[in-house]
Amino acid sequence: MNRIDTLFGNDPKGLLSIYFCAGTPLPDGTADVIRTLEKEGVSMIEIGIPFSDPMADGPVIQDAATKALKGGMTLEKLFSQLEGIREDVKIPLVLMGYLNPIFRYGFEPFCRRCAEVGIDGVIIPDLPFRDYMENYKGIAEKYDIRFIMLITPETSEERVRLIDENTSGFIYMVSSAATTGAQKDFDSAKREYFRRIASMGLRIPRMVGFGISNRPTFDAACEYASGGIIGSRFVTLLEEKGGNALEAIRALKKDIGFD
Repeated sequence: MNRIDTLFGNDPKGLLSIYFCAGTPLPDGTADVIRTLEKEGVSMIEIGIPFSDPMADGPVIQDAATKALKGGMTLEKLFSQLEGIREDVKIPLVLMGYLNPIFRYGFEPFCRRCAEVGIDGVIIPDLPFRDYMENYKGIAEKYDIRFIMLITPETSEERVRLIDENTSGFIYMVSSAATTGAQKDFDSAKREYFRRIASMGLRIPRMVGFGISNRPTFDAACEYASGGIIGSRFVTLLEEKGGNALEAIRALKKDIGFD
């Protein structure tokens, strides 16, 4: 069974998923970061494929992507760094990237390599849902790769239900239509959005991302979904700690009250 399905199989709460950009801040440190995060109790890891124009990301992740590209990170190099990761890492691993580098690599070769190195899911923010359904869903299912779709407060109920009916793994609930970046708290409008989606009785679970950086935001994500995805705050801490993933994740866990 796909590891994402296993993770969400018993309707868990309080899950912590961490995003970081492959190749930063240390060019060859991707696998070490993954292993450290698992040992520190992280439930799932989202590995960013660096790209020169990451439109959904704020300045922190944009800067990380730029540094990774300057350091020589490529999609093929990322796959090579992930070789053997499944010898000891058991939690779900998700790749997050944009269409350009994936299509240059080739969509089916990309999915094949994901399966070979043990990637469980993929997030492509700029892949239209209709294109996925018409052209790519069959390939993803062939390699048992879960394609995770994003929804925002502006996503219609009809579209949310279509995503729920035609995808698997989990739904990525973007907290706002803005780019990624830490927030101090979620306002009443965002919480109403969380409540509205939670009341829809969807088939597949949800994770909340964008803006989670402290206990109030993480607790809100856990209240209305299975847990939270934290990116910018961890990327910042990883940079501040000179690439020491252990110090970075322990500082983050303290910030969000994660035991």
